Amino acid sequence: MKRSLEITLISAENIRLHKKPVKNAVVVVRVEPGLECSTKPAPDKGTNPKWNESLVVDLPLHAGFITVEVKRKSSSGTYKLVGRATVPVSDLAGEFGAPEDYLHFLSYRLRDSNGVRTDGIINISAKMATPATAHTYEVPRLEISVPVNDRRKMMAAGGVVTGVPIWYAQPCRC
Repeated sequence: MKRSLEITLISAENIRLHKKPVKNAVVVVRVEPGLECSTKPAPDKGTNPKWNESLVVDLPLHAGFITVEVKRKSSSGTYKLVGRATVPVSDLAGEFGAPEDYLHFLSYRLRDSNGVRTDGIINISAKMATPATAHTYEVPRLEISVPVNDRRKMMAAGGVVTGVPIWYAQPCRC
C-alpha cells in the first residue's frame, strides 16, 4: 500500500556553488531509488530562487525519509548537486496529533555532496494526500449503559460512576 505526498517547493535561500550564485536551479524530490520528480528551472537567477511548484509523489509505507536536492542545470544539460536535505517522513505524516492532511511549512539546511553543512536553506510545504482507493468501513460500536433505579443511592455515593474499559472493534482502512 502506498500513500501520496503533495510537496510544494517554495524557495531556497543563500544557494551557492563554489561561492557563486546558481543559475537554472532545479529541485529533485527522491523517495527511493528510481522514484523521483523534479521541478522546472527557477526563473530567478542568483542566491534566492523561487519555484512555487507542487509535485505529487507516491510514498511507500516503509519509507522513512525523502531526499530534496537542489541542482544546477548547466548549458550542456548535465546537473551538478548544490545541496541536499533529508526530510524524515515523520515530519510530514500527521504524527504528534496533527491530522493526516495537515499542511506543514518546513525549512531545512542543505548539505553538500560530502555531507558538510552549507549556508543554503530549502523552504517547502507538504501534506499527505488521502489515497483515492482507500475505503473506510464503519464497525458498529457496542453501547453499554447501566440503569440507575434509585437516584438517591447514586447521589449518596457522591455521584461518581466507575467504568470498566471493554474491547471494541476499531474501524479499519483497506
